Amino acid sequence: MIGSFTYESLPCRVVFGSGTLGTVNAEVRRLGGKRALVLTSSQQMTQGVSLADELGSLCAGIFSDATMHTPVEVTERALTALRTCQADCVISLGGGSTIGLGKALALRTGVNQLCIPTTYAGSEMTPILGETRDGRKTALRSAAVLPETVVYDVDLTMTLPAKLAATSGINAIAHAAEALYAQEANPVISLMAEEGIRALAHALPVIAVTSDDHDARTEALYGAWFCGVCLGTVGMALHHKLCHVLGGRFDLPHSEMHAIVLPHALAYNAAAAPDAAARIAKAVDANNAAAGLFDLSRRLGTKRGLREIGMPEDGIDRAADLAIVDAYWNPRSLERDAIRDLIARAWAGEPPAVP
Repeated sequence: MIGSFTYESLPCRVVFGSGTLGTVNAEVRRLGGKRALVLTSSQQMTQGVSLADELGSLCAGIFSDATMHTPVEVTERALTALRTCQADCVISLGGGSTIGLGKALALRTGVNQLCIPTTYAGSEMTPILGETRDGRKTALRSAAVLPETVVYDVDLTMTLPAKLAATSGINAIAHAAEALYAQEANPVISLMAEEGIRALAHALPVIAVTSDDHDARTEALYGAWFCGVCLGTVGMALHHKLCHVLGGRFDLPHSEMHAIVLPHALAYNAAAAPDAAARIAKAVDANNAAAGLFDLSRRLGTKRGLREIGMPEDGIDRAADLAIVDAYWNPRSLERDAIRDLIARAWAGEPPAVP
């Protein structure tokens, strides 16, 4: 039985396919742009230069210092670059770090954004910006940070290493998983969430074995798009709160952190959100959602313990304390000791505490 719900569709133009990078010039002009600042990370500077060459006279400059967790000091430097080159729009080429920087600039200046994702992070489909100041990461939701246009080009993901594809993909699954038990959950988003999880859970093991499988890469990007829409349309819960705490406090690698924490957060919420847990289990072809995601990570060869990615053991208690400060809505009440146990298991790389 379907009850009452509210569904709000976010305005965003999406261009999806292979070779779609060739549409970027036209898409910039469609937005009224004449001087675009290309944003990227230092690791993707070569791709940024190639894009700038393709843009020709439409390119006002390149800023290649995008950094994980969007530190405000990096945003300030990018603002200076934006003003110096008199750019009237930004093109974010890369993963969540680069797209987050574009959002931060849009929030402060109102410039239009065109995003070209090269991972499965999903930030390009959300009106959410997470920023880090003095070791604390906070998130805001505003239509002002929603990109105007997103160009998905499967070809750009073909060189994404299989290990990074795995963690980035599970990060995307986290967006959809929490959408299934979000306070604002609705039937439309639930359909997209289940399909997004299914697509990624099917594609990622193929990519792990055959990295250049174009069909699998296409299915993964399609699934990531759906998962990003889910994150952008409904709220977040305990999993994302934990990752914001851990990422901001300990500067942990974003997608690996999400991949490690997700099964444990699902186990924590399973009894309070049984329908969501059942749909996730179905999507990953498992009997149990948390155990199924943990097993998927194992099959993909991802790291399973927070200690493996740099979190100190003495940070467990501090993280548990912070997780219940300014808490996000969650289907199960937040119990400090139970959350501490969750973090401790994730730190050690143990299986989730499946009910």
